[in-house]
Amino acid sequence: MTGQVVLITGGSRGIGRAAAFAAAARGYKVVVGYASNKAAADEVVGKIEASNGKAIAVKCDVGSEADILNLFKQADTFGSLHALVNNAGVVDATSRVDEMSAERLTRMMNVNVVGSILCAREAVKRLSTKHGGKGGVIVNLSSVAATLGSPSQYVDYAASKGAIDTLTLGLGREVSAEGIRVAGIRPGLIDTDIHASGGEPDRAHRLAHTVPMKRVGTPEEVANAIVWLMSDEASYVTATTMDVSGGR
Repeated sequence: MTGQVVLITGGSRGIGRAAAFAAAARGYKVVVGYASNKAAADEVVGKIEASNGKAIAVKCDVGSEADILNLFKQADTFGSLHALVNNAGVVDATSRVDEMSAERLTRMMNVNVVGSILCAREAVKRLSTKHGGKGGVIVNLSSVAATLGSPSQYVDYAASKGAIDTLTLGLGREVSAEGIRVAGIRPGLIDTDIHASGGEPDRAHRLAHTVPMKRVGTPEEVANAIVWLMSDEASYVTATTMDVSGGR
């Protein structure tokens, strides 16, 4: 895949970080989108370049359309876009629905749903043969929460990821004849700091006993599934979402 560009939102930490390294190892040029932690994004770029890869970091809050437009503009200067990994997302503190504010819900849906759809829009404009593109792949990061509902924890987050599953299905069918494949990943309990963002840094390990495999997953295990979906080995896979959850 030498010379082809993959754009990864939320690429400075967790699953996005692992996906950036996995993609670079396979010859992709990597655009690392990050919301605020420039040092973490620069570290990812530095490690990729130290291994003779190519990467750039671009600040982007996917809750902002202007930031998204700039992210893709910077990616355009880096090379020919082949893949988008819609990874950026937020979670909030554990809460019941009857305790949730409109502000919380608006932020959750704006970042996790609207931002992902806008990123997909920009990718389709560049990849679709209808627009003169050469085709490509969009990988959307969902969550097993979409199928479990996350009662008494974060139903709003689960609902946002349910929307991502529908986006994958609908958009995949919409652009399937235009050279674009759209697939999703539903990670289960993965050892990342997103749990700390929700106020429960030990959540994954505390619930590991509920996973049939009796352990949490690693960001690298999810990243391997992402780069497989981006590859020609998955050439007949579209409009579907894969669980990477240890059976949960």
